[in-house]
Amino acid sequence: MATPTNPNPGAGNSPAPQQNRFQSRGRRSLEPEHKLNHLIRASQVRLVGENIEVGVYTLSQALKFAEEQELDLVEISPNADPPVCRVIDYKKFLYEQKKKKKEQKANQAKSEVKEIRFGPNTDDHDFDFKFKHAENFLKEGHKVRAYVFFKGRSIVYKERGEVLLLQLAQKLTEIAKIEQLPRLEGKKMFLLMSPKGKGEGKKS
Repeated sequence: MATPTNPNPGAGNSPAPQQNRFQSRGRRSLEPEHKLNHLIRASQVRLVGENIEVGVYTLSQALKFAEEQELDLVEISPNADPPVCRVIDYKKFLYEQKKKKKEQKANQAKSEVKEIRFGPNTDDHDFDFKFKHAENFLKEGHKVRAYVFFKGRSIVYKERGEVLLLQLAQKLTEIAKIEQLPRLEGKKMFLLMSPKGKGEGKKS
């Protein structure tokens, strides 16, 4: 006996349009640390968000709130009892998180310490070349650790190294402030400078 054919294959298994919208959005935006919409498994959730009365709701109620606002239901505290979920635009949330991480990374880069090495007998040409590097680093927002390396018996010229570092600091006084005066540590004498903030450039 021939099996009756279905004129509309798969029609009986298709999810409701709204449910499908949430599921596809979830698959597209999901990150490992977040569950959202129909991927949330808890039967009850504590709901927070704008235009939401904070409280404990069934998952179906919470999904309905999110659906009515055309937003996502995102599980933000899965270990709470019940899990805490927020009604938000998840795509926008991810964008803002990415933006914050980028800003934090940029701020970390700005606080990087750049090192510039001198010798106790550095000539004027080499000094000017390294001065330009220090100037550029400071203008980019970096700190500069300039040091003189005393090789072998050149340690007897430590006063010359101190003068050289102070000369560098003097030339950079408009854009830099001294955090650490020249100090000898082993065979190296260090000077640490950081960029001046806005309004500090003309105080020297």
